[in-house]
Amino acid sequence: MKLLKIYIVLSGLITLLVMNSCSDVLDMSPDGYLTLDDIFQDNDKTGAYLSTCYEYIPEMGGKFHYWSRGIVNWSDEAWDSDSEAGLISGRLYNGNASASNHPILNVSDWCGNGNYWERYWAAIRKCTLFLTRIDGANVTLPADKKRWKAEAHVLRAFYYSELLRWFGTGLPIIREVYSLDEDFSNVQKPSYYETIKFIMEDCDEALKTSDLPWRITTQAEAFRVPKAMAAAIKSRMILYAASPLYNDGQNYWEEAYTINKQLVKSLKDNGYELYSKVNYPDVYKSPEAHLPNDYAALYNEYFTQSMQYSATPADRETIYQNSGGQGAIFDYDGIGINGMKSGTCPSQELVDAYETVEGANAMPVLNLDKPYLDEEKHLQPNYNSNNNTYDPVNPYENRDPRFYGTMYYNGSQRTCYWRVNEVPGCYENYPANKGYRTRIIATYPEEPYTGVALEHRNGTRTGYYERKFLHPNAGADNSIAGAQFKMFRLGEVILNYAEAAAEAGHLADAHSAVNEIRKRVGMPDLPSNLTQKELILRIHNERRIELALEGFRYFDVRRWSGPQENLAKTDRYLTAIIAKREVDSNGDFTHYSYTRQSLRERLCYQNKYLWVPIPANDVNLMEQLTGNKWQNPGW
Repeated sequence: MKLLKIYIVLSGLITLLVMNSCSDVLDMSPDGYLTLDDIFQDNDKTGAYLSTCYEYIPEMGGKFHYWSRGIVNWSDEAWDSDSEAGLISGRLYNGNASASNHPILNVSDWCGNGNYWERYWAAIRKCTLFLTRIDGANVTLPADKKRWKAEAHVLRAFYYSELLRWFGTGLPIIREVYSLDEDFSNVQKPSYYETIKFIMEDCDEALKTSDLPWRITTQAEAFRVPKAMAAAIKSRMILYAASPLYNDGQNYWEEAYTINKQLVKSLKDNGYELYSKVNYPDVYKSPEAHLPNDYAALYNEYFTQSMQYSATPADRETIYQNSGGQGAIFDYDGIGINGMKSGTCPSQELVDAYETVEGANAMPVLNLDKPYLDEEKHLQPNYNSNNNTYDPVNPYENRDPRFYGTMYYNGSQRTCYWRVNEVPGCYENYPANKGYRTRIIATYPEEPYTGVALEHRNGTRTGYYERKFLHPNAGADNSIAGAQFKMFRLGEVILNYAEAAAEAGHLADAHSAVNEIRKRVGMPDLPSNLTQKELILRIHNERRIELALEGFRYFDVRRWSGPQENLAKTDRYLTAIIAKREVDSNGDFTHYSYTRQSLRERLCYQNKYLWVPIPANDVNLMEQLTGNKWQNPGW
């Protein structure tokens, strides 16, 4: 099928249409503009055109509007401390969203996030135009021509995959560029699976191109897409195609298993491996890092260091990182005591997911099949009757090492420059003046600086602060930029494989894959006698832990839902943990007690929020031109 003219039919951006069209502005050579023929008859200009196809890659992570960790705060992983300010998260929590004005979409181009429908269709059009021209282009080196073509296939696959993740519906399959006078009335809407097949076709074109390297090894080529990214996109999208929300009642799990098994092998055969060594022990194993064991140090190090562009990198796990510095900026997305807001506050639900460890045994804290007796409010945890290690009085002891590398909790410590003078109510820290020192992060509501705060943005909403992306040495006197955001990594691909294998009934392969992820952080293997259902639940939970706060959970809880379901059990209410200082008859501290408290209801749990709506103006035009229904359910 030929290319639908994106800017009129899909996005309505007539100005951009003119700027990118084969006619009009680009053809106005007498006025100093280049035609497309001029561009593709010149080696450097051809390469420069390909570079424009990269401009639409989002920065994600902490680069959503006003340093909100976007997708993370819109799932059950975390609550946005800035949600009362009427920004994106607050609007979503209030259900203030429509097809004509949706907070996820209507963002003023904040670091490349938002406006996905317009941005990605613009990117797809550019990639497609490049692909239709590159074979006839005057490129000096044949190897460059083949590599550039493969890169355009990877980029187009990526932009399509992002559209599918957000909008969750089949999309026009674009192979050629239409002219303005084409008849669009026969444009068909393919199924989700058919669109996935087209994405995988693009990925396969890249994977078979020998001139596209598996890894980028020089700084001069930083942020160019490698062949491994094609493998990662293909892995992710066939998993999505098999998932309940998208599979149209068909069973694609065996296909997802077969494809992912081969992709994991190919990535490993070409030098990719899990990050398994602490490379900066002076930082991450230092007592001042407050990471209790080598595995917590390893996990925290991986997410606070950018991938190196080298033939022998320390990080062989990251497949693609974007160009924006990411992570918890200490002034905005860390601990609000030292800046404007605490930003992303991990939920008690996320904390509940981390297993306890005792010797060679590890067990979930809750019954994964029904984690809460009150399924929506989560105030009554349904504890795992087989877990004898978890202690509600000391809830943060003996947990998965990734817990300690991911968040700060009541009683944890951080050494850095603190901007505050402690006051008498800071029982754990008084007396102390501002300066470089170790501070205990207490979260009981009466604590003036780091206590739970349900109204102001500086404190935690939930009883937890994020640390997964916060460098141990960052502070008010030592601004360390966050590591670049890891958009694709081998850990995700292995988990994709584990899930597909379990769903397809290949339980031994599923065990092997998920245990590989666990071994990297010193977690015991899963029991070998789990039923298929039990294994799937453990793999789902493993994804939640391993990929925590990276933006996967938002999409996972959706794809695991049926088309008629909603997110009431996961996203309607999030829970805070309220610590209380218990004292004896003399007023001396004895211990902390903990109670759960629901945060206010979030209205973005309803069925229609399984999908983001196609912008109203564009979908109305599509339906007028084609007579087909294009809008997502409920919008």
